[in-house]
Amino acid sequence: MSKWLWLSLLAVFLDQVSKFAVDSSMQLYQSIPLMPYFNLTYVRNTGAAFSFLSEAGGWQRWFFASLALIISVVLSVWLARLQKHETLLALALSLVLGGAVGNLIDRLAYGYVIDFLDVYYNSWHWPAFNIADSAITLGVALMLAESFGLGNLKKK
Repeated sequence: MSKWLWLSLLAVFLDQVSKFAVDSSMQLYQSIPLMPYFNLTYVRNTGAAFSFLSEAGGWQRWFFASLALIISVVLSVWLARLQKHETLLALALSLVLGGAVGNLIDRLAYGYVIDFLDVYYNSWHWPAFNIADSAITLGVALMLAESFGLGNLKKK
């Protein structure tokens, strides 16, 4: 497990540093165009993915924080029990773990998650996200790839 924790720690570090930079240098809802179809837009998400339950009245902070904590423990145990050859799954779990911890830190410290990556086309905007969300998404994609046999190819 310790072989892969560096990746989780890197994801948490990059996530927290980027959120600190956005929070300390931008106003809430400020948007900075970076390139076509991509802005930095500072928002706060009190809900889950896609702002699910963001208007629920406050209980969701502790629900999602508890859920992230439980998931982090489960992922840590799973990561510790992996076999040496399960490198793709270890990579995937480490990314998901790092992302979960990154967003957990925000929920515990602020009561919301800082989001700032804004992908759009014309007037349509994907919900803003952050480095932790990106790590989770990449980790889940790698888990799916691994479940379809990628990384388990044996030489014939």
